[in-house]
Amino acid sequence: MGEYGVGQSVPREEDPYLLRGAGRYVDDMGEARMLRGYVLRSPHAHARIRSVDVAAAKAMPGVALVLTGNDPAVTALGTQKPNQPRKRRGGEAAFACSQLALARDTVRHVGEPVAFVAAETLNQAKDAAEAIAIDYETLPAVPTLEEATKPGAQAVWDKCPDNVAFVHEAGNKPAADAAIAQARHVIRHRMRINRLTTNAMEPRGAIAEWDARDGRLTLRVTAQGPHQFRRFLATDVFKIPETRIRVIAENVGGGFGMKGGLYPEYILCCLAARLTGAPVKWIGERSESLLVDEHCRDNITEAELALDADGKFVGFRARTWANLGAYYHADRSAGPPTNNIGVLSGTYVIPAQHVEVNGTLTHTMLTGPYRGAGRPEAAYVLETLVDLAARELKVDPAELRRRNMIPAAAMPHKTALVYTYDCGDFGKNLEDCLVLADYAGFVKRRAESERHGLLRGLGIASTVEASNAGLIEHAEIRFDPTGTLTVFVGTHDHGQGHQTTFRQIIAEKFGVDPSRIAFRFGDTDQIMIGTGTFGSRSTACAGTAMLMAADKIIAKGTKLAAHMLEAGEHDIEFKNGRFAVAGTDKSVDLAAVARDAFVPAKLPKGMEPGLYETGTFDGGQRTYPNGCHISEVEIDQATGEVTLARYTAVDDVGHMVNPLLVEGQLHGGVAMGVGQALLENMVYDGSGQVVSGSFMDYAMPRAHDFCDFRLGENEVPTKLNPLGVKGAGESGTVGALASLMNAVNDAMAHIGAEYVQMPATPEKIWKAIQKAKS
Repeated sequence: MGEYGVGQSVPREEDPYLLRGAGRYVDDMGEARMLRGYVLRSPHAHARIRSVDVAAAKAMPGVALVLTGNDPAVTALGTQKPNQPRKRRGGEAAFACSQLALARDTVRHVGEPVAFVAAETLNQAKDAAEAIAIDYETLPAVPTLEEATKPGAQAVWDKCPDNVAFVHEAGNKPAADAAIAQARHVIRHRMRINRLTTNAMEPRGAIAEWDARDGRLTLRVTAQGPHQFRRFLATDVFKIPETRIRVIAENVGGGFGMKGGLYPEYILCCLAARLTGAPVKWIGERSESLLVDEHCRDNITEAELALDADGKFVGFRARTWANLGAYYHADRSAGPPTNNIGVLSGTYVIPAQHVEVNGTLTHTMLTGPYRGAGRPEAAYVLETLVDLAARELKVDPAELRRRNMIPAAAMPHKTALVYTYDCGDFGKNLEDCLVLADYAGFVKRRAESERHGLLRGLGIASTVEASNAGLIEHAEIRFDPTGTLTVFVGTHDHGQGHQTTFRQIIAEKFGVDPSRIAFRFGDTDQIMIGTGTFGSRSTACAGTAMLMAADKIIAKGTKLAAHMLEAGEHDIEFKNGRFAVAGTDKSVDLAAVARDAFVPAKLPKGMEPGLYETGTFDGGQRTYPNGCHISEVEIDQATGEVTLARYTAVDDVGHMVNPLLVEGQLHGGVAMGVGQALLENMVYDGSGQVVSGSFMDYAMPRAHDFCDFRLGENEVPTKLNPLGVKGAGESGTVGALASLMNAVNDAMAHIGAEYVQMPATPEKIWKAIQKAKS
């Protein structure tokens, strides 16, 4: 396919219209008679609601509806519940606590919805919300893991007195305990993994419309998985058939995992639309986003890495306390710290491992998936211990990794924690990255930095992650009577470039001009089924589903072409968009076959007219993107400021459908990892109030915080899907977090300073430097 085939660096087709402001986001849309929704939120982290008086609010101009938690229409709503069975430490079922659309008698985090107002204008809705009188009895709060896990801590829920909703374990505890007990060297470390929030460019929003004639709800929303939203709304919340709900998600300005959750505001818009008979629109403001968009990370991990006399890893053990927030009401909070435990095996041979995760409740906003969803945290834990071990044993960090790395010849490799890697050449990633980063020249660069009064550090991270699997994905290919075609997929494009990538796949498969291919996604009335976009799954899952549908198209086209060419079906070959009779010059192109497929008189006897097929993929098995990332930093000893001086990475994301888009995904992922390591931090004070509630206090990375990235690739295609792809969306974050923190602490260790936890802010670093000097 020339410059548009698989493997070509085709620029994203989506960018021009988005940059011209022609995107269709939720806030761009409006309906006749549309009401504006506003949420009144709790100012307290923990309080009992004694009374709510809405009489004044209901009487205000323009107000169409005021809802509170005890209204019959609200109490009739269902709630989501965790589906994954989990246990508490004593063996009893996990403590599940559903989040209501509006709080009834108790609020458990700042920003929790307490009332919802729908009015003719947004300002009228805000004015009415201010007129609602609520009598709160404030209660003690436990906003941090440290507070929630203390003996005798305040319980977030009375029925869960220790605040641990579940305990999840993986690995072989007796084997890990024995290996650590008998090891020559044991490296122990406690890591605080900071809490973040996504800060997507587009705030969350929704427009709900109720069709009274058909008894049908339409929700236009900022969603990463419209089909999942439809299912949750139908089965969990409103208890109606899925056919009575339509969910539309067109352009979405950044998701990163956070926009995969069904939030209370969306449910309230739907309910308000049904009650008023008018469309209802809610758009979150940035101050709301920082409070009540799902937060993420926020773990404490105590881990141990055991080594023998030769520096070989013999055992690993970790215990994590993962902050779920105030509610364990779905699988989203539990997913990141439990689903990706396997990343703690890394790229190394570690014979014995055991991990325990304690899902902990606090008086904070719920946590959920965020780019990497547990993989960056796990990679950070393991790679930190590897660097600490190298320092303790006085072994070069690259050599220690080399000594313990799983060889390519050992694939497939079953780790001691969950995963079986099907393929990969981890050693080549390391060696290629060391060369690309000029590892050998680091000593000279460090000396040069020191001549200017700067500390310089280098950090390596050799990481492997896993894509999501086992969730179905659907695609449909429809030719029309003119010979052009439309591709429909159940995944969602919110910045990944699917329109470009998926067109490349179909253009090459069919040998057709990409301009003849239309692409559709994000509307549950157009696409039968789907799961969504998250966990680096889309190209593997939707791409496979597309190829399944394409193969059915070609199979039917072969029968029709044989009839058109008056040849035996077994003599027909399909290549470069044409069906040809083998050994002859007789051929017909796919477009002509598609046109004839809609003319009954031209069809073989018994053939159904038309040319359209579907493919539904079962999600397959996990794939394992992997890579090596090397960061170099300079630290100003006078201020503690960290400068990212060099960044190098070599990644294996499998076969690259579009190398340019892969590079863009890696750039974005690295930026998010650097942001967490150096800048971003969601902070609650002792009473549960959010301290970092604006961009004056929540530090976001900017362009000047980065250097040029040197990227290399090491393509090792997987055989677990026909495209050979592994996934690229999260690799950058997984590698960046660990390598950058290793670089910072390598610089600090050079002067004997103590370990600096994330985020490595100038204040923390300056204090550690002063302490080391004293």
